[in-house]
Amino acid sequence: MSRTVAQTNQRKMHSYYDYSLLFLVLFLVCFGLVYIYSTSSFNAQMKNQSPAYYLEKQALFAGVGILVMIFVSKIDYHIYINKLPIIRLKPITILYSACLFLQTIVLVFGDETKGSKRWLDIPGLGRFQPSELTKIAVILFTAYIVNLAPKKLDKFTGFLRVCVFIAPLLGLIVIANLSTAIIIAVILVSICFVASRKKGYFVVSGLMLTGLGLMFIFFFNSYRSDRIEAWLHVETAPNGYQILQGLYAIASGGFFGKGLGESIQKLGFIPESHNDMIFAVICEEMGLFGAFAVILVFILLMWRIFIIAINATDLYGGLIATGVLAHIAVQVLINIAVVTNTIPSTGNTLPFISYGGSSVMVLLFEMGIVLSVSNQIKGEKV
Repeated sequence: MSRTVAQTNQRKMHSYYDYSLLFLVLFLVCFGLVYIYSTSSFNAQMKNQSPAYYLEKQALFAGVGILVMIFVSKIDYHIYINKLPIIRLKPITILYSACLFLQTIVLVFGDETKGSKRWLDIPGLGRFQPSELTKIAVILFTAYIVNLAPKKLDKFTGFLRVCVFIAPLLGLIVIANLSTAIIIAVILVSICFVASRKKGYFVVSGLMLTGLGLMFIFFFNSYRSDRIEAWLHVETAPNGYQILQGLYAIASGGFFGKGLGESIQKLGFIPESHNDMIFAVICEEMGLFGAFAVILVFILLMWRIFIIAINATDLYGGLIATGVLAHIAVQVLINIAVVTNTIPSTGNTLPFISYGGSSVMVLLFEMGIVLSVSNQIKGEKV
């Protein structure tokens, strides 16, 4: 009996690694590559390029991103808030400063697309969207600031203190990219909401952010109010063409769809169908059944991140996972809502699936950090 008790007390502790989350991420990336080829091959040929032109570029970024994800998942996530030995600076401070610099540079020298500057042209690497990297900075930096004094968030002044630190980044982004600014604001509020024991003042914060958003829509940049017009009158508004074609794709797909590669709307009717509107083609080729299946995979992904968040070994790890969860949830919600014309059009991609090297690299980096948080969770090994 005593030996049995001794053996029970000597159970070895082992690190937990969420292979379920890893599998779901890899599945979404692979699924995205399949649909990027399906949606872009026609357009690539029309531009005298290889049918696999966009697939090859995305596969390169996805492959590098997966390697980065695995590497980052093996690094202790506390390294981002510990001072580096030589330069005596914290990586999170360097990242925050770099994002401030890049967001300023893009407003001056960035490529202008549809009335806004969001991209930087990097020779040899192609276009890069600094706001994607800023999402990581906001997640890590907000979690760090909140972790320093979580009890201060019980008061509205404590929440404002956190907002002051993120305001410079948010202000630079909102000038040219309101939709990304909304995502970053949601990340900020979500992390603070989870850490705070008092929730009432978040209602006031939500109303204030909504008011600021409406102000930017109606009083700055006329193209934003044009999108409101297109949303309300999608069949007649000149700017409603893309959304209307997307709705045709969803309607023609029925319940089980036309089959992989059989979409008609991707043949020039939906401009850049491999980007923001890729979900419409998924609905056309896989039907409502396929669309619900994709949404279910995202729900399972978010569920795994939620499990990691509530089981994290410390508040900092839990807040990081919360920020990543908020990022993916709001971006999926916004993209699908835009495609179905539930909300006015924005320029947000469907995570892991839409074409975009910057987006998939950043998302995979975030998944690596979440897996790193899971790797710190200890379980009993019998």
